[in-house]
Amino acid sequence: MIVVTGATGNVGQPLVAALESAGEEVRAVSRRGPFAGDLSDAASVRPAFEGASAVFLLLPPGFRGPLEPVLDAAGGARVVLLSSQGVGTGRHPSFFEDAVRASGLQWTILRPGGFASNALQWAESVRTSRTLAAPFGDVALPLIDPADIAAVAAAALVDSSHAGLTYELTGPTLISPRDQAAAIGEAVGEPVRFVSQTRSEAFSSFVSFMPPEVAEATLDILGSPTPAEQRVSPDVSRVLGRPPHPFADWAARFAGAFK
Repeated sequence: MIVVTGATGNVGQPLVAALESAGEEVRAVSRRGPFAGDLSDAASVRPAFEGASAVFLLLPPGFRGPLEPVLDAAGGARVVLLSSQGVGTGRHPSFFEDAVRASGLQWTILRPGGFASNALQWAESVRTSRTLAAPFGDVALPLIDPADIAAVAAAALVDSSHAGLTYELTGPTLISPRDQAAAIGEAVGEPVRFVSQTRSEAFSSFVSFMPPEVAEATLDILGSPTPAEQRVSPDVSRVLGRPPHPFADWAARFAGAFK
């Protein structure tokens, strides 16, 4: 039996679907649902972890740890941790990865870059005015489709040969905000106008849904990515035997959110 935390999110939903399609028994854990639990309260997830052969850990926004009680609750299960590319590039601290590696459990660590689904932040403006406002319009990053993260996670949860490995997950090509606007326009069948924001304007928007320090770090990545952050990783292809989906595929699947 495989436990998936964060089961209602952008990665959790396609992960549960992929595992169930593969015939796996899945226990989907979220803050609300048949198996309710909050990783900030390890005792609340312990019953859901009972009998698990593998556990997918997606830490909730704002989680500060410690992670050790959650790992203890996992018993002897293999752990697949959704981390971030920023740990590898030094943008983010490594203490959650460190805890997993020191746990004595078998583990796999996934380090995705920017999510294609972050484009949903523009859904309302695209619906209402066919505009998309963002800073650094021509700075491109290899955004990854959450469905590809889920597919790699499913492989790691099912197959213990992935234990002890860390995968960096990116999309197949670099794409800028301006090009995202064009792809979304293609998906909805009408042009979407790109509107350039200043860093200050973007910061004011970002702090409405993330802490100020996270907003600053995010803007640093969006505006001045390092070569490592713009590198297209081969890991999705290596694990899945196929290339990751381009942003345009994600936009086509979620076109309804922008119409």
